[in-house]
Amino acid sequence: MNLSITGRHLEITPAIREYVMNKMSRVSRHFDNVIDTQVILSIERLNHTAEVTVRLPGKDVHCAAIDENLYAAIDLLTDKTDRQVIKYKTIVQNHAHEPVKRQEAPPVE
Repeated sequence: MNLSITGRHLEITPAIREYVMNKMSRVSRHFDNVIDTQVILSIERLNHTAEVTVRLPGKDVHCAAIDENLYAAIDLLTDKTDRQVIKYKTIVQNHAHEPVKRQEAPPVE
């Protein structure tokens, strides 16, 4: 999994980088086919925003979280991303094994 972390109006310290990497590893535990992950952290006045775009085969998952604390925003973000990736995984698994439903033609009178 390629992970890139970007900061807007914020310097990414090694502690923040390590925290994000540990939290985003939860996503890769649930779904192995993660192509790329981009995390954007920003500060606007009192709000700390964390956004992520996770590229999966066939779909991009985008989540955002806002909180007064940066670490809390990252926690909220990973929870949202985790739920969306699990939802996508179950949909992919269910559709892959579902038999094709064929409709019968109405009888000709």
